[in-house]
Amino acid sequence: MDGTRRDFLYVASGAMAAVGAAAAAWPFVDQMNPSAAALALSTVEVDLAPVAVGQQIVVKWRGHPLFVRRRTPAEIDAAKKVDVASLPDPLARNANKPDSAPATDADRVIKPEWLVLIGVCTHLGCTPTGFEGEYGGWLCHCHGSEYDTAGRIRKGPAPENLAVPPYAFLSDTRVKVG
Repeated sequence: MDGTRRDFLYVASGAMAAVGAAAAAWPFVDQMNPSAAALALSTVEVDLAPVAVGQQIVVKWRGHPLFVRRRTPAEIDAAKKVDVASLPDPLARNANKPDSAPATDADRVIKPEWLVLIGVCTHLGCTPTGFEGEYGGWLCHCHGSEYDTAGRIRKGPAPENLAVPPYAFLSDTRVKVG
């Protein structure tokens, strides 16, 4: 069946209307993407070379403190000896592991010497201070939550272990978080 000139005009007008609607809608859809500033904060690379054994550095990641600690052999041994069944939170809280992973030291680190944690207390969002408390890890002075040298809650009102962000080692002296 042959189309008429009128049919062609209907199809062409409809196509132009669809293109115009898509062009008008695009800015509204595009504004929902994260800003360049947010994308820049989504990952951070940390140079580990200047961090001495037994030292911790704090880096900003996604607006939160990120604890990067080079643990001593004594801290690693103490963390490995903890019975996971005795912990208030027996889950690893590690973005690199399944949600059901136990809170063993091995399930919270990639390399035993390096511990990478999000430095936000899981009770009320305070920032704990390092190398304090009964367990030598972190102490949140606001309400007394104490974390051990693997970032696991040991005492106090905090309901969960300090979270382990997604991270990977780029080399022996560089780690990428996010």
